[in-house]
Amino acid sequence: MTKKDLTHFDDAGRPRMVDVSGKGDTARRAVANGRVVFSPDAYQIVRSGGVKKGDIRSAAELAGVMGAKRTSDLIPLCHPLPITGLSVTVEPDDEARAFIVTAEVKTTGKTGVEMEALTAVATACLTIYDMAKAIDKSIVIEDVKLMEKSGGKSGDFVRDD
Repeated sequence: MTKKDLTHFDDAGRPRMVDVSGKGDTARRAVANGRVVFSPDAYQIVRSGGVKKGDIRSAAELAGVMGAKRTSDLIPLCHPLPITGLSVTVEPDDEARAFIVTAEVKTTGKTGVEMEALTAVATACLTIYDMAKAIDKSIVIEDVKLMEKSGGKSGDFVRDD
């Protein structure tokens, strides 16, 4: 891979929004996830709903939706997209003392929704951190990653780890 393979730079190396005007609309989907890990005591407090700021899971899920919808405002070279489907879930993982955040985003358009899915996950994870930081300063957000995507010229991707 060379610098010329990076589509967000012009021939002179300046950043640019990729021109997708010649591409056809196709169904596109992306799934991303990440997790928020707590100390044992803090996890039990959060898991049992004992945080003063309210229901962390619901707040994080809504924040993730909002984050996905604002992706083009946050990531400079992302196209604004008509999102046709979006879900964010936050599920406990008792063994890992973590909450697993998963986002699925769909559209029919000229470019994919990977960034929207990743932004949804990151926003939800940061919301969990914000709501629980008063009880645990050692919270770790980790493994925010694209799990799968479909549609478009580059084809499908499924993470195999």
